[in-house]
Formats: sequence, C-alpha cells, structure tokens
Amino acid sequence: MTAIDVDQARQAIGDLPAGTSHGETPSPEHVYLPRSHVRAMDPNTLLVTGMRGAGKTFWWSALQEGVVRQLVGGQRSALGENTEVRTGFGVRPLLDEYPNKDVLHSLIAGGFEPRTIWRAVHAWQLAPGDHPIRQHDTWRARTRYVAANAEATERLFQERDAELDRKGVYLLILCDALDRCADDWKEMYRTIRGLLQTAMELRSYRRLRVKVFLRSDQIDESRIGDFPDASKVLSSAVELSWPRHELYGLLWHCLANGRFGAEFRTFFQAGDWPAMTVAGRPVFSVPRSSIFREEYQREKFHALAGQWMGTDHRRGFPYTWIPNHLADTDGRVSPRSFLAALRTAADETTDRHSEHRHALHYDSIKRGVQAASKIRVSELQEDYPWVHRVLSPLRGMVVPCEFDEIAQRWKRKGVLHRLAEETEQNEVKLPPRHIDRLEEGVREDLETLRVFMHMRDGRVNIPDVFRVGYGLGRRGGVKPVE
Repeated sequence: MTAIDVDQARQAIGDLPAGTSHGETPSPEHVYLPRSHVRAMDPNTLLVTGMRGAGKTFWWSALQEGVVRQLVGGQRSALGENTEVRTGFGVRPLLDEYPNKDVLHSLIAGGFEPRTIWRAVHAWQLAPGDHPIRQHDTWRARTRYVAANAEATERLFQERDAELDRKGVYLLILCDALDRCADDWKEMYRTIRGLLQTAMELRSYRRLRVKVFLRSDQIDESRIGDFPDASKVLSSAVELSWPRHELYGLLWHCLANGRFGAEFRTFFQAGDWPAMTVAGRPVFSVPRSSIFREEYQREKFHALAGQWMGTDHRRGFPYTWIPNHLADTDGRVSPRSFLAALRTAADETTDRHSEHRHALHYDSIKRGVQAASKIRVSELQEDYPWVHRVLSPLRGMVVPCEFDEIAQRWKRKGVLHRLAEETEQNEVKLPPRHIDRLEEGVREDLETLRVFMHMRDGRVNIPDVFRVGYGLGRRGGVKPVE
C-alpha cells in the first residue's frame, strides 16, 4: 500500500473545514455531494430535512454561488449553473431580501396570515424593478400590497414563470434557519405551515420553486400539514443523511482537494479522479466505487489512525469507533462533528504525540471526540436553551441509569417547576413541548431530540456525543469533559 508522509497527513487533517453554520460561503473544494443529497439538490424537491449539522445551511449558502451550482450540476444533479437563486429566509440578517423574526411576529400580530406574508416575500424576489411592489419600502407595506392585489400578484408569478420557461432555467427561492422565525412553537408552526403552503402553490408553475430546509424535529405533521396537498410536500421530503461510508467519502474529498491533494490521491489509489475546473482550479471528485467499499475505507483510514483505539483490539477500531461515539440515539452523525473530531485529533497528536508513527494517535482521537461533544452541546444549547438547564444538574451521574434517579435530581433542584413557571410566562425560547407533564414530559421531549434513549429494560442512556459534554460518566466510555 502506498504510504503518505505522517506530517503532511496531520497538517491536511488539521486543515479540514469547520462548516458553514453561520451561512459563510463554502469553498468549491469542500463541496461534496453524497448520493442521498442528489435528490435534495433537485429544484423539484421542495422540502429538505436533516439533523443539526447535516448540511442544510451549507447547501442554503452553497447553492447561492454559481460556481457551486456548476459543480453540483456536474455531479449527477439536475441543478444547473444557470439556475437563478434567491434567498427567502436564512441565517443571515438580510432585511432587504426577507423579514426577520421580529418583523414576522409584528406582521402576524397585525393580522396578516403567514401564507400572505410569504407570498409577499416571493413576489418581492420575482418582481422586476418597475413593478408596483417595488415602490414599497417596508414588509408591512409589501404584504398589504399582496393582500390587496391578489390578481396582480398572480399575474406577476405567471409572467416570470413564462419568461424563465423561455430561457429553460429555474428560479429557486431558498429558505433555511426556520427555527429563527419565532420564539414559541405555536407561531413557528404557523409560519412554517404558511411557507410550505406557498411552496406547494408555486410548484404548479413550470419554473418557479421554493426549497425549504427544516430540522427533523420541526416536522410535526399535525401542526404544519393541514392544508391542501400538504401530504405531497411532506411525503416527498428528502433527508440529508450521512451513513458512515459517506462521512469517510467527505474526508477523502477534502483531503484529495487540500494542500497535499496530489499525495492523498496517490495514497488512496482509488482509480481515476474525475475533475472539473471551477474558478480556475480543478476540483476532484472521489471515485464512487471507492466510497461503497468499506473494507477499502477501513484499510486506508487505519493507515492514518492506526489499527486500534489503544494498545490492542479490545478498545475498538478507529474506523467504526469515531462514528459510533459521535452518533445520537438514532445513530446519526453530523459531518460537522466528524470533521471537528478529526481536526482536533490531528492537532492534539502534533502537540502531544509528535513522534507517533501514525498521523492520529488513539488518545488524541478520544480528545477529538471530547471537543466534538462540546461543539454538539453548544449547538443544542443554541437551539434549545432549556436543554442545558435540565442536563447540567445531571453532571457526575453514570449512565445507563434508572429514570427515577434523573427525576429525583430534577426534583431536588426544583429545575422543572421553575422551567414550567417561566414557560407559562413566555420567558423560554421554544420550551419543552410537554413541560405540563413535568418529568415524564421532559423525558419525552429529550427522546424526541435524540438526547435520551429509552432502553428495553426501562433505563435511560445518553449517547457519548451529549454525555461527554455534559459531564456524565459511562463505564468504559470516553471520559467526560472536565
């Protein structure tokens, strides 16, 4: 097997991208399209779902770039580089393009239906400079115009659709970060429902499309799916999944396009690497035949990380150990966590085990998982601040454990009663949906978020990716973060 220089490998792994959770534009060499994502990129896919860190904001940002659309279009996707793209909602505060959370709340409180608000957003994105809606400077005025001029708005959609059809291109309106559209579940569901309704309505045109990116936990069919043809939207949703072989496919892709890319492409010996010239430089694609050969992937990764997670096989094998310890209760791993663990492992190996014969030392891999756990915990706190309040009091416990032990600790500290009182006073952002049932209700919500696992014997377990960051123990597991 062709070897690769250990120092070069550490530097390359340390260069792995950190992701685009804040909407930064990704570099073309970091754009990897798993097979499960191909259909998600199709303009005719209206709803794309995924866990936090699965790539929703990555694709929302990436698809706004023509060079990325060119790259994706060349990788088995129906998306074309000439596709016109607009942003209808997202992580960036762009008030000239779409209303933010406070404006949405003001419009809904003022009596506008979410469907009408989103039609105003779409009309604004489609209207030429001389259209009457362009004479209005505020979202309230634009929404009022659409509400009062239903026929003119419909004609605008028809005319733009006909124009795009003559060109043979789609116009795609991207909507992401819908968790930021409201602070309470009721208003968020209403807002998402209205958006999906307009996405379905625009689907009747030939060239107008809305693509909505939602977190998996935001899909509640009883709340967002009670409009005509809602089942067509929900049943055709595509999930951004990351099976283990695609995580390593992503790693191969980043290394093959990094600063030692030529050396890694020789090291992988995967056959011909298809390349496209994007922004004046070649971007190589991983040969698909190599991605689905897990024995091949295992052999190559163990050449970088060693064969075992310790001095012998009893501690496990790096290829499977890393994804297993980064998974939630459904076995899902976010690529952001995966790459973060490897970046930290490379840096830690350089600092602590520079003479190690492999690029990654097994102890450094464990510290990489600790770092990834801290990132995952921070993301969870950002999405649902109440989770930190209910998990922090559990520090020092050892899982799996009886749920009564957890409930008793919550009761002793008065955690849930205070949380229930603040929820009733609307002081908690997106609070537990079943806080009215206290311990059992919060347990159900944590299971929905894939943080708690209900074991067959009734005990509760917590995956390492959350357990480590919150300071809980598990016999034989990765040590908690101090």
